Amino acid sequence: MTVLPDTAYTPTAEELASIEEWFAEYDAAAGRRDIERMADLAVFPLNLVSDDATGQGASAQWDRRRFVDTMTRVMGGGPEDITFESTRTPVFLGPAIAVVFTDSVMTAGEHTQRLRYADVLVRRGGSWAFQTMIQGGWGDRLR
Repeated sequence: MTVLPDTAYTPTAEELASIEEWFAEYDAAAGRRDIERMADLAVFPLNLVSDDATGQGASAQWDRRRFVDTMTRVMGGGPEDITFESTRTPVFLGPAIAVVFTDSVMTAGEHTQRLRYADVLVRRGGSWAFQTMIQGGWGDRLR
């Protein structure tokens, strides 16, 4: 019988704080619509997992250019900043891998939208970067 390694992992306070700091930086860039900075915080090719308008699962890999082009179209060029009120639940799979579940309210001007998504973050060279975005409703853009 093959014995699997014990993969239970409890993050340190420093590791939890580093995830919070990473998201503060990412949210600040998103709030300014600084798509290039958002891309700086990713690992490419970036994996995306979603579903489409018919309820079918969809996935894709984006290079930096496709991420920047798509997020520029999605986030628009409005004059106001975007604010986020988010509750995040990180689940560490090891010291360098975390799946972070987010419930968020995004506000731009008078428009408010609720979001639920997950990100897979990896730590390389002491810094976190997102490698996978998981959110419903993007599937038609992934084809």
